[in-house]
Amino acid sequence: MAHPRSRHSKTRQAKRRTHYKAVAPTLAVCSQCGAMHIYHTVCPECGYYRGKLAIEKKDAA
Repeated sequence: MAHPRSRHSKTRQAKRRTHYKAVAPTLAVCSQCGAMHIYHTVCPECGYYRGKLAIEKKDAA
């Protein structure tokens, strides 16, 4: 197994990790109901994905 010869400093470690960051998910507008949803996922409001019914949604009545 790899074993470093000497310890790396905290500054060196921090410099390497400067590019680790959280990014906001890309949102899209649903073509059926107009609600915002995450790309490549089923719309949580109406259950459609790419113009086709993917999940049968029950009415909250």
